[in-house]
Amino acid sequence: MSLVRDDVEKIAHLARLAVNGDELDSVAAGLSDILQMVEQMSSVDTAGVTPMAHPLHMTQPLRPDRVTEENRRDLFQSIAPQTEDGLYLVPKVIE
Repeated sequence: MSLVRDDVEKIAHLARLAVNGDELDSVAAGLSDILQMVEQMSSVDTAGVTPMAHPLHMTQPLRPDRVTEENRRDLFQSIAPQTEDGLYLVPKVIE
């Protein structure tokens, strides 16, 4: 599928994108290349291929589960206007 200048103007208007007249031809060529690649990928037979969540068979490296910062709740609540039992009190906004 090949896009022309008018197609790009319509797409830009619908997407609320500001594309200058000088850029329309290059944007049309770039979008046409993307659509051509999608058509090429769609033509591949994937009937026997199992879907994957990630292309690599790796596990996510995790950091150790340990405390990295000290508890400063008392310091933060000391400057709050109102607190009670470790909670911040705020004005009621819903009646």
